[in-house]
Amino acid sequence: MAKTVFTQKLLACILRPSAFKVAQCHRNFIHAGTNPTLHHLLRTGNLPEAQALLLRMIRKRGVSRPHLIDSLLAPSSHSHTNAIVFDLLIRTYVQARKLREASEAFRLLRQRGFAVSINASNALLGALVKVGWVDLAWAVYEDVVASGTTVNAFTLNIMVNAFCKEGRFDEVKVFLSQMEGRGVLSDVVTYNTLINAHCRQGNVCEAFELLNSMWGVGLKPGVFTYNAIINGLCKKGDYERARSVLDEMLGMGLSPDAASFNPLLVESCRKDDIREVEKVFDEMLRCGVVPDLISFGSVIGVFSRNGCFDKALDYFRKMKDTGLVADTVIYTILIDGYCRNGNVAEALNVRNEMVARGCVMDVVTYNTLLNGLCKGKMLGDADELFKEMVERGVFPDYYTLTTLIHGYCKDGNMSRALDLFETMTQRSLKPDVVTYNTLMDGFCRIGEMERAKELWCDMVSRGILPNHVSFSILINGFCSLGIMGEAFRVWDEMVEKGVKPTLVTCNTVIKGYLRTGNMSKANDFFNKMVLEGVSPDCITYNTLINGFVKEESFDRAFVLLNNMEEHGLLPDVITYNAILSGYCRQGRMREAEMVLRKMIDSGISPDRSTYTSLINGHVSLDNLKEAFRFHDEMLQRGFVPDDKF
Repeated sequence: MAKTVFTQKLLACILRPSAFKVAQCHRNFIHAGTNPTLHHLLRTGNLPEAQALLLRMIRKRGVSRPHLIDSLLAPSSHSHTNAIVFDLLIRTYVQARKLREASEAFRLLRQRGFAVSINASNALLGALVKVGWVDLAWAVYEDVVASGTTVNAFTLNIMVNAFCKEGRFDEVKVFLSQMEGRGVLSDVVTYNTLINAHCRQGNVCEAFELLNSMWGVGLKPGVFTYNAIINGLCKKGDYERARSVLDEMLGMGLSPDAASFNPLLVESCRKDDIREVEKVFDEMLRCGVVPDLISFGSVIGVFSRNGCFDKALDYFRKMKDTGLVADTVIYTILIDGYCRNGNVAEALNVRNEMVARGCVMDVVTYNTLLNGLCKGKMLGDADELFKEMVERGVFPDYYTLTTLIHGYCKDGNMSRALDLFETMTQRSLKPDVVTYNTLMDGFCRIGEMERAKELWCDMVSRGILPNHVSFSILINGFCSLGIMGEAFRVWDEMVEKGVKPTLVTCNTVIKGYLRTGNMSKANDFFNKMVLEGVSPDCITYNTLINGFVKEESFDRAFVLLNNMEEHGLLPDVITYNAILSGYCRQGRMREAEMVLRKMIDSGISPDRSTYTSLINGHVSLDNLKEAFRFHDEMLQRGFVPDDKF
């Protein structure tokens, strides 16, 4: 009979589809069909089917919460199932992640005098706190308390977590006291929540106080408790104390897990302490703990960063042997390792394996590979990868575009670099001083100082302050062209703005003077630089020695060589080659060979340039026998001569 009445009403709605009638029809459909079915399913214990039906109902468009609640009311003869239905309604909303709708339904039920069980209330509270809707969670909690519903330890722990999420630690004691008054006491979960939150905030002292309090109230800390403290100590940099906490944990007979060792591994890796990393990893295995992706990722990363890529690959193979499947992070570490070693082809192979295994390349993976391609001067491939990145919906970030700009600037393709710079501004990615420095350096390298100055002005107009690198780039640009007046104008501005000249900048100025043939000013600047506390390095001395040799002032060159050694700087092959080649150009081969012997006695091996100077020197004196002797020696050492003598 009910079905016949329902069918007639449905037909009436179809024949006269006014908005009011359609809505009325929809309500009738819910009342006539769903309500008895739902209550019947619950009475017969078919909870999964009942929840599936509720899920379909809450996903229907155009049904308001009040109408839905009305439709779910059981006939008076079966009203005892209402509480079960409304509990299930709140749980279903939560499982469907419709938390605002769940909160509204909860409020409406309370307004209409229906009780919601503490279990359903806890499900809603827990979900709200988890997604960070803490204010709404407190509003629901106050309704729960006002309704007289008996709260339990789950409620307590959820709301303690709410306090922790907002960092309201001072209010926790009052809340716990109120809960104690309601007969609900703190348990291990409560303490773990507080200890973990304090450790995340860096409040390790408070975490230890809570740990002591646990023992005081007869609660035994577990693995999670100690893991939280180990993690907190490592984040604070107190590695030794973290180690002692792990030892204490092991002494208590607790079985550590990967989360116990991972903070120690991560901290050791952060410090690039490879020896300690291996020690922790081996201890982990001795304790029967199976390393996870975080463990292997940390270890593979530290070896890769520190030039031990073969060892990184060994750990990658060990990871595979344990049955773990590499994720995007680990594949990205491997790609970076291959790129660092200049093996971009193998990095691309890893990318292909990664994609074949279903790992999604993220912006970090793309940036890593782009950086490798740009450093390898494979700009065509970099451009193709950039297009692929955009086509796959991975949005380029600041690092993506800065990497490409740097690559094209190094290649001298300033037009493409500027196009990418324009793309950067169009995408609202703010360029910073590094971006501007890269572009200015690119223009300085090709001698376009006006364009470099324009970029400087644009950078300043955007409120981006030049740093010591910015000043060094312009100074180097002007020095490279021998425009020393402009170079010192920038130098004076740098000093005026309180930016201290670096050794690199000073070396640039010395080279600039040498390019203009002004050795006297280069030497004066060197003396001034030393007086102002900038200590010269091998590059400084080599530049000046080379300058004096070119002026045939060998005595002054040797004074600098001795000065260099007195200051603890060891002359290198460049130093000796500068003096040796000077003697060879003058045909003073005896002195040249004396320099060669001194060089070898100092443990410096001659290179191709050394032999070329000696051969050319002997050839210029028609001493072909000696020239061929050095030619043969050169071949024996594995150097290929150019045979232009």
